[in-house]
Amino acid sequence: QVQLAESGGGLVQAGDSLRLICTASGRTFNNLAGWFRQAPGKEREFVAAISWSGTYYADSVKGRFTISRDNAKKTVFLQMNSLKPEDTAVYYCAAGSSSWYGPSDYRDYDYWGQGTQVTVSS
Repeated sequence: QVQLAESGGGLVQAGDSLRLICTASGRTFNNLAGWFRQAPGKEREFVAAISWSGTYYADSVKGRFTISRDNAKKTVFLQMNSLKPEDTAVYYCAAGSSSWYGPSDYRDYDYWGQGTQVTVSS
């Protein structure tokens, strides 16, 4: 079992930056780690992922967000720059082992955190 805990969310203004942190506990951190988000009234959507084969981003965040990891500390980071009001959502950290569906597909993820709120005001 892997337990995930997110931190770093908050209320910021458009153009500001935030860094989300996901810390894993339990067994060895999985190969695949990612961030998803869910805005009110919308479905959960892929944001970014990282695995041994590279990093992946949704088009809406490419060039603004950066995902990275520290395997020794079982931690995954999401650096978010140039934030926009449309980035407002609950952000979830996820981890998985398979790559059947692809890093942007929630079905490849076995473990999820509780989420952290990010609110960007205009």
